[in-house]
Amino acid sequence: MRALRILLVVAVVLGGLLVGADRLAAAWAESEVAGRASLAGGKTESVEVDIKGFPFLTQAADKRFGEVEVVAKGVRTQAGGKPVRIGELALDLRDVTVTGDWDRFRAGSADGTALITYADLVEASQRATAMEYDSPGKVRVTGSVQVLGRTMTRTVVSSVTLVRGDTLKVRADEVPGEGIPLLEDLVRERTDFERPLGRVAGMRVVRVEPRPEGLAVTVTGRDVAIAG
Repeated sequence: MRALRILLVVAVVLGGLLVGADRLAAAWAESEVAGRASLAGGKTESVEVDIKGFPFLTQAADKRFGEVEVVAKGVRTQAGGKPVRIGELALDLRDVTVTGDWDRFRAGSADGTALITYADLVEASQRATAMEYDSPGKVRVTGSVQVLGRTMTRTVVSSVTLVRGDTLKVRADEVPGEGIPLLEDLVRERTDFERPLGRVAGMRVVRVEPRPEGLAVTVTGRDVAIAG
């Protein structure tokens, strides 16, 4: 019995060492991938990588991982040929393969959400002066116009929709005219806008949703390049 107890203790210790080594290797790989990640074809302030599944070393030997989660913050990219900043890009990558010296990564399929803050959305619009969440599907947009030598500032409630497959559209539901000729047209010039989003990190946009913290852009794709 004493020998059996010793054998069990040794097995537990060795098992713990193997698990610890596996987790250390996973942590190293996550750090390496995060350091090399290039998402959305632009610069990224920070990247966190979480490689799912156990054991990691077996997956690493095959250079194939069942699931990898990536969270990138401060991604600067292009939308419609113009610069835009994505505050946070969270991706769930599946069937991830590695080629070369861990310098090329592809996902068989991927889904994610890009969160654009309203401050960054205002900058991207190049029209509005302020924007904030109003209600599901709606935002409040503020714009300033010149009328008869005076600066007039108006805030409108606007609907946010996805049109033509990949274009973000923000349009005021109603603009108070206040009896001033052409005021509505002038306000709309500063509050309404459309912006082609194209592909985000190689994935197509399927939904846009205003949230209190910003505009959430849902993306999905297949055979997606992750880094390299």
